[in-house]
Amino acid sequence: MTTRRDCSALDRSDVLAQARDRFVLPPGIVYLDGNSLGALPVSVPERVRDVVERQWGTDLIRSWNTNGWWDLPRRVGDRIAPLVGAAPSEVIVCDSISVNLFKLLTAALRLRPDRRVILTEAGDFPTDGYVAASVASLHGAEVRAVGHDDLSDAIDGSVAVVAASHVSYRTGAMHDLAAVTARARGAGALVLWDLAHSAGVVPVDLGAAGADLAVGCGYKYLNGGPGAPAFLFVAGSLHEAFDQPLTGWHGHARPFAMEPAYEPAPGVSRAATGTPPVLSMAALDAALDAFDGIPLEAVRAKSVALTDLFARLVDERVPGCAVVSPRDARRRGSQVCLSHPEAYAIVQALIARGVIGDFREPSILRFGFAPLYVRFVDVWDAVDHLVAVLEGDEWRRPEHRTRAAVT
Repeated sequence: MTTRRDCSALDRSDVLAQARDRFVLPPGIVYLDGNSLGALPVSVPERVRDVVERQWGTDLIRSWNTNGWWDLPRRVGDRIAPLVGAAPSEVIVCDSISVNLFKLLTAALRLRPDRRVILTEAGDFPTDGYVAASVASLHGAEVRAVGHDDLSDAIDGSVAVVAASHVSYRTGAMHDLAAVTARARGAGALVLWDLAHSAGVVPVDLGAAGADLAVGCGYKYLNGGPGAPAFLFVAGSLHEAFDQPLTGWHGHARPFAMEPAYEPAPGVSRAATGTPPVLSMAALDAALDAFDGIPLEAVRAKSVALTDLFARLVDERVPGCAVVSPRDARRRGSQVCLSHPEAYAIVQALIARGVIGDFREPSILRFGFAPLYVRFVDVWDAVDHLVAVLEGDEWRRPEHRTRAAVT
């Protein structure tokens, strides 16, 4: 059986071990919730301080020109592009995933006016379904939801756009992005990928796959901070025909001409809508420094090793919890989810011990493994605490059973 000493040996040979120094991590905490909110990169506080004190405080409105505020959405998009296999001109940072989904789903229906079906995955992240339903209602379309394993087979000639998460928020199950994209293209449908739980931790190659559209999150594995802006991707081949519905002034070809009629900016820039949130955009820009010089192949290799280890230790030491994430790493993102009837209380008891994961209804304990800062000994310690919580019935304490607003 694996021991903690074995885990320490793995950390000593870890090629990404030094990347942990790029993050602010509280002592005594095992942080396994990077799939909800990434840890704070050390480069962020000074950058935000400079934006607030010098750029805003001293340079004031001049900073739109002198400090590059105006170009932040495209500049930060250029930095994210290689993390998702896109050309720099195909990614822009703006708004939230929900808003960007609305834009891209509407644009997809406009690109396929003879088709009225948005194909989604049942059990996908709720906002994806909510937005799809709203877009369908506005455009006389239909949302057709199918199971994870049925997605590819459900793509037919009636589907305008396939909208699915690359990695499931709830189980960590991962689609074969290239295969599903190829199936969609073969059927004449567009595909829109939600990369919230894969960007920055799973190698994604939108360009090689021939993907059409994508959205992604700035505050999970990209570590941009709470409420960080999202990003969106539009394949270059669609730029001229891309017609998004939220035609704000930042997406205009000449914003400061203040023209009464809208004319879309060239390329992905037309996806912008309103004034960018400079403070959070700058924080995300600084956070991306954590990826400098680190190949995603190494990140993925460590992710697989961490998640394999966690699942194996749970099997060996925690018979009361069932692993619900795929066992095959090729079908799993960088998280492992467990099932237990008292999942919420168990998660709270773990948090009280300094092991931070999260809970998802109705019975899922969810643990995300960010390879840039999670160690192999963290995996061992997390399982050790889980054993103690269950064997000591700590989850039964009233303070662990009281629901908080955020779970």
